Amino acid sequence: MRNEILHGYLIHHRKYRERSHIVHLFTQEHGRVDGILRQTPPPQYQPICLQASGKSDLKNITKLEIVNQPVFFFGDAFFSGFYLNEVVLRLCPAEVEMPQTFVLYHQTLQQLQLLAQQENPQLFLRQILRQFEHALLEDLGYALDFTIDAQQHDIQATQHYLFQLNDGFLPTALQSRATLTGEQILSMRDYEKGRDFNREQLQLLAQLYRQMITSLLGDRPLKSRQLWIQNTQSQS
Repeated sequence: MRNEILHGYLIHHRKYRERSHIVHLFTQEHGRVDGILRQTPPPQYQPICLQASGKSDLKNITKLEIVNQPVFFFGDAFFSGFYLNEVVLRLCPAEVEMPQTFVLYHQTLQQLQLLAQQENPQLFLRQILRQFEHALLEDLGYALDFTIDAQQHDIQATQHYLFQLNDGFLPTALQSRATLTGEQILSMRDYEKGRDFNREQLQLLAQLYRQMITSLLGDRPLKSRQLWIQNTQSQS
């Protein structure tokens, strides 16, 4: 990159030497970009514009400007924003454009600002997080075919399946909390991109996408999820 103008968000930063910071950005033009910033980092969840230069993994970040007014999240919106940033940082490869994910990231941050105004905040939250995960997994190359099993046979409504990240839906005679019914899987056939998921689809994707994201993360669990659970338990 050479003085390339980027638009995006700060997703993480840490101190580097005396007056600099290593920053991780999520940008419209190049997905996740890592760099060195020699000024105070901007707030998170807020659109920024900047210039990036350099051939190494850490770009030189200059002329960083905040585009809008600060955004502050509280409660579930705070933990959701933390979750979005952590997933982007951990799963998105550096300098690979992820157009769907960026659009849904931006959209989800806007929707989180409206969370407290919703008639059913928990349902609204599940909806927008599943939408984001749906776009993220597609951009990462893990889009699912909900009509075909791992043996390239049609999904059968009465059959039970186990899901494996590298194989897909595996038919099984056993039934457990980990299995999915063919009827559940086939419910995704009627999904139209950009529309809301129905309740059955949300239930399916909550189980499926958590398994996929956990598998992709490896041995290091999400801090945002752990803190979210601890906060929920402390309030119960």
